[in-house]
Amino acid sequence: MSDAPQRPFIPLDIAVLTVSDTRTPEDDRSGQTLADRISAAGHRLAARAIVPDDRERIRATVLGWIENGTADVVITTGGTGFTGRDVTPDALEPLFDKRMDGFSQVFHRISFDKIGTSTIQSRATAGLIGTVFVFCLPGSPGACKDGWDGILRDQLDYRHTPCNFVEIMQRLDEHLRRKP
Repeated sequence: MSDAPQRPFIPLDIAVLTVSDTRTPEDDRSGQTLADRISAAGHRLAARAIVPDDRERIRATVLGWIENGTADVVITTGGTGFTGRDVTPDALEPLFDKRMDGFSQVFHRISFDKIGTSTIQSRATAGLIGTVFVFCLPGSPGACKDGWDGILRDQLDYRHTPCNFVEIMQRLDEHLRRKP
């Protein structure tokens, strides 16, 4: 047992965007999986939306949440595959101020244990847009569970040691304030 004092839980505002041409609020199992886990962890579901597989609609929704201060974190589900309509990484990666390559690597490691080499059919990605963490998960409930349970639950919990994203949130704008 550590002698270090227990850190308090800090709830975050987390928005969920489902990217799909076919999902509705009634059958959006992946978005619901994330919403349920966010709430169960003690965070606030800041916003939730469904948009079609369209780069401009994806960008507009995510940037709208970021620009109006709705969310500390945005999690998308869907659109990370290889078909012509799968454009979520293509829409959001150009907006990243910083990429988070480790997220994809760890996600694929977790996913490999469950679905084997089929994990390579996902372009799961993450990065920072301004001071907001953006995570792009595949559109299956299982992938959302893997991403949340295996990575995000701990990294979005200030109590998680040895480190987590919450403890660096106050310094995320340093790269934006730095002069060239």
